Amino acid sequence: METTDNKQLPENELRQQPTEEKDHDLSEKKDISEKENPQQKPVKKKKTAKDHAIRFFVKIGITALVLILTLTFVLGVYVNHTNSSYPMIKDGDLCLTFKLAKIQKGDVVAFEQDKEIKFARVIASEGETVEIKNDLVCVNGSGIPDNTVYKTTTEGSKISYPYTVPEKSIFVLNDLRSDTSDSRTLGAIPLSECKGKVIFVMRRRGI
Repeated sequence: METTDNKQLPENELRQQPTEEKDHDLSEKKDISEKENPQQKPVKKKKTAKDHAIRFFVKIGITALVLILTLTFVLGVYVNHTNSSYPMIKDGDLCLTFKLAKIQKGDVVAFEQDKEIKFARVIASEGETVEIKNDLVCVNGSGIPDNTVYKTTTEGSKISYPYTVPEKSIFVLNDLRSDTSDSRTLGAIPLSECKGKVIFVMRRRGI
């Protein structure tokens, strides 16, 4: 009886054998093709001096834009030219203000008056009543904490008391109370003229 390897193999294995051999041949051909034609990595274009210059000036432009927006809408930098807020702020001091701060009583703020930046302390806000009597300041009938330190005069004042602060305004007094160039002379300061709360003071003289 004649027997061969093919006859001894099951029928399904005989069917798979040619396919496996074909796949093996295709794999070998693919490997040879890849060796003969290796894929080349794309060559990166070297940046020229012009490219570096453009990138540098773009960065400078973005930085300048951010700085301008910050100083316009968020922070203010001003130099004090008087001693009206002495001893906290002296003549020549550099002051940094935060324009987005919610102004509260006791804050020292910068405000614009006659195209000049001035500094003073907030004593009362809109709707509150201010009265100065016997060198003491009262807000809504109660004395303010700094009455024990500063004596406040009404001499030279151009407003009458009791004084009610108008809407969207603040009443300010200089820390150097003998200097009446504050709300005693100017009246209430509109919030639209306020340049923010003083958050940092740098001494530039007498250090």
